[in-house]
Amino acid sequence: MKIYVPAFAMKYRFYVLTLAGLLVWVIFFDGSNLISQFRLWQKLSDLQNQQEYYVDELKKVKEEEKEVMGNPKSMEKFAREKYLMKKTGETVFVIVDEDNKSVEKDE
Repeated sequence: MKIYVPAFAMKYRFYVLTLAGLLVWVIFFDGSNLISQFRLWQKLSDLQNQQEYYVDELKKVKEEEKEVMGNPKSMEKFAREKYLMKKTGETVFVIVDEDNKSVEKDE
């Protein structure tokens, strides 16, 4: 069985083989090959998702800070709830759920 090779490929076979070798080198062996570029792209998208998460968390913390710092009573409540602070001679009971998160009463 005879394989048909275009005349163009026979006439410029040096260039065709060089181009094929270069493509193989770039795809698999080069320091910045396509496989590592794909992995880096995935890592970049993961880091961008993490950045969005932390930006949202930062907004929540800033809102909470604004709410707490404006009122001394709310500051005391925040310190008691989050950091389990207490007055002298006082006993604090913390009720937690199955996930070890404190259960808050709705007021």
